[in-house]
Amino acid sequence: MRRVLWLLTPVMALLAGGGQAVALADPVGGRPHGWLQMLTLAWLAWLLMDCAQRGGKPGRRGFLLGWLFALGWLGGTFWWLFISMHRYGGLPAPLAALAVLALAGALALYYGAAAAVFSTLFVAKTQVKPWYAALVFAASWTLAELARGSFFTGFPWGAGGYAHVDGWLAGYAPWIGVYGIGFAAAWIAAFLAFTGTRCIAWLFPRDGLRQQGPWAAMVIVTAVIALFPLYALPQSAQRIAQHMTSGSRAGAQPFMAVALLQGNIAQDEKFIPGAGVADSLAWYGQQLHAATAPLVVAPETALPLLPPELPAGYWEELQARYAQGGQAALIGVPLGDAMAGYTNSIAGLKPGQDAPYRYDKHHLVPFGEFVPPLFRWFTQLMNIPLGDFARGALVQPSFAWQGQRLAPNICYEDLFGEELAARFADPATAPTVLVNASNIAWFGDTVAIDQHLAISRMRALEFARPVLRATNTGATAIIDHRGAVTALLPRGTRGVLRGQFEGRAAFTPYARWVAKAGLWPLWALCLGALGWAAVFRAKRSTRNAQLF
Repeated sequence: MRRVLWLLTPVMALLAGGGQAVALADPVGGRPHGWLQMLTLAWLAWLLMDCAQRGGKPGRRGFLLGWLFALGWLGGTFWWLFISMHRYGGLPAPLAALAVLALAGALALYYGAAAAVFSTLFVAKTQVKPWYAALVFAASWTLAELARGSFFTGFPWGAGGYAHVDGWLAGYAPWIGVYGIGFAAAWIAAFLAFTGTRCIAWLFPRDGLRQQGPWAAMVIVTAVIALFPLYALPQSAQRIAQHMTSGSRAGAQPFMAVALLQGNIAQDEKFIPGAGVADSLAWYGQQLHAATAPLVVAPETALPLLPPELPAGYWEELQARYAQGGQAALIGVPLGDAMAGYTNSIAGLKPGQDAPYRYDKHHLVPFGEFVPPLFRWFTQLMNIPLGDFARGALVQPSFAWQGQRLAPNICYEDLFGEELAARFADPATAPTVLVNASNIAWFGDTVAIDQHLAISRMRALEFARPVLRATNTGATAIIDHRGAVTALLPRGTRGVLRGQFEGRAAFTPYARWVAKAGLWPLWALCLGALGWAAVFRAKRSTRNAQLF
């Protein structure tokens, strides 16, 4: 029986990883489920512990299990990349599927390494305490998450912490951010897996198996971590975040009305002259001229042509429209020229300015917006327009309007909270509102829309700032500073979302320490924990060797 379980262990790891993907956004309603994320991670921790108990070379077996878990998780999370490469990019289906699997498999190497480290440092036969196993697991796993989001341009989409944007762990977002939440979830998952195993061993003892040291104190610690947000303010996790950071009205700015445009332009026609281009220019032009809200926001590449390429007088009429009165507009449009380079940008129009405000996207999408070295051959297999942009600066001025400082970001840039935090280094210029302009029609009507909405909600929680989302096909939404969606347009429809938001000026602890140090404190914490665990294991191995 145990041999059968041993052979089925890789399959169990792969299935558990698939469950982790579902935890981020279920395929029925697109809702995140933090409990499922911790359950699947606890299952992996248990598999790795069982692997270590068997002896032999647990690091090698642990690597395989961690890699398979991450393959199921990551492949099940961003499988929709297949749509962009095949349906819209023209890449043959087998190659598109292989590319998604290759990306998931490459990123899964981080987690395979994390599982190998944990399996090597965790030695069940040497009276390892539950807190030790949980700490080593959480530190290893978080280092893998940090590495995935940092190296080779970073692609942290689907980090485990996003599953908790609606859960009780969301109350910690203003303090430790999404990676800190991921660390806490991994610690709790591993601790519960370890103590559960110990309880079973205690209830059903076998020869040579006995309880290894007290762990009641760590149960109390886990209970404190688990119950603190509920004790602080039990009504909702979002109110917990508000209570922890800015109070009820501290730092609040005046309410402002906004109109967010969602054109629902078909992606396969968006850049075709006489089809999607004409449709975009006509609809967005009409809405920008007819809008009455003090602030109007159009999504990424709402105007799919460079200003000089627009119909005669089109851009000049828009500038004149917002050159006077009490209205301003943020419009997604490509900018630049052949000499300076082209940029994926947001232009800001308002009265009293000498030239339009400009924000250029900083964190570009590999293969979609720039071509990585040695991969030109791959992009030539696809037909994706606007595929080689220049990069904007990391910190760019906010768009100041009627007492608000609006900080734009484009598409998946809001996935990198540490980069957004750089704008909070100077309190005098820090944003009061975050604005995301996106076009993820590349991925169809899939959970990518739900996942991206959860990402924006996490940024709202981390920084205690409202987030305005203007998208081509969804999710166009207004998110308050507590991470709650206050207004939302149906996806896949054409319309204007009208509502209001309340800017905020108070700083969260997360915004303060990440603006100063980036994510290095988390790196240092996790590396220090693993270094300490390695020393502990070496000392115990030496002590055991001396006994013989």
